Amino acid sequence: MVKSDPWSIESLFKSLGAFTCSSKRFGMLVQSLVSAEVIPEESQQLVLVRKVNSVLRRYNLELVQRDIIDGYPSFTVQTIRSTVSGRPKNLVFASSIKPDIRFKDAVNNDIEIVTHADKVLVYDQNIPDCGLLWKDLQDWWVREKRYRNERDAQVALYRRLLASLPTNSPPQRLLFKTLFRHYRSTFPRLPALLPEVWLHYDPKTVEQRGKEALLRQRMDFLILISPSHRVVIEVDGKHHYTDENGQSSGKKYALMVSQDRDLRLSGYEVYRFSASELAGQRGEQIVRDFFDELFRRFGIHAFPDDD
Repeated sequence: MVKSDPWSIESLFKSLGAFTCSSKRFGMLVQSLVSAEVIPEESQQLVLVRKVNSVLRRYNLELVQRDIIDGYPSFTVQTIRSTVSGRPKNLVFASSIKPDIRFKDAVNNDIEIVTHADKVLVYDQNIPDCGLLWKDLQDWWVREKRYRNERDAQVALYRRLLASLPTNSPPQRLLFKTLFRHYRSTFPRLPALLPEVWLHYDPKTVEQRGKEALLRQRMDFLILISPSHRVVIEVDGKHHYTDENGQSSGKKYALMVSQDRDLRLSGYEVYRFSASELAGQRGEQIVRDFFDELFRRFGIHAFPDDD
């Protein structure tokens, strides 16, 4: 836009008919705004695409490079297919034990932890369109625990989440700690990494339920990019693919990949790390590279110079 008069963006879009046109035509407008004809500099194209995607992805859309025209990338608006229907109502997480849950009000879907409530966290607030951020989680924690000092609350929340991770899984702890160190200056505005999240819940044990049992009940980590776009991160130790004798088990591996398919078909994105990857400095670099690329993909500004 070349402004000879002080037009606002709203005035420009209203003049162009952007608020009343079809979705298809609006998509064509967005594609044109990031085209080389409008921005004849690839680096500036990519900056604008990243900023536009940070908004579009809240509505399950994104600009994706589909072609190269005259040496410049060409972008198309498309639907993000990995989305989950419905909105989160109760996030049960940071649980080192199986929670003892009952409905306090089944009509409103209000739950409570009956025993060992100190070992389970339940987040029951609305998830905004921009997803669940660390800042949202910290603000909730301050209210729940009635902290007066915000810094003390942040430290206590970090320690509480870290304590929920299995002590016999150093790779999971490395992933969690590396995320905080890498994004120390900006993590309040980044999506929260929730550890030990309950996906399915059955008050009965697998043995009691039998063939109808929900086998994959808990996820290592969950990120809510938006209410409908959910990212699952799993760290696989030997028990994921070996039997009780430590021997390779094709049956256990087949069960794991079958459960992954079910999750993906439900709209979740699933990323797996081998425990052997996440060790030492090499493991930390793998984690940093992964989250850098994940946040970049979703147009999330992870560092101050991204703004």
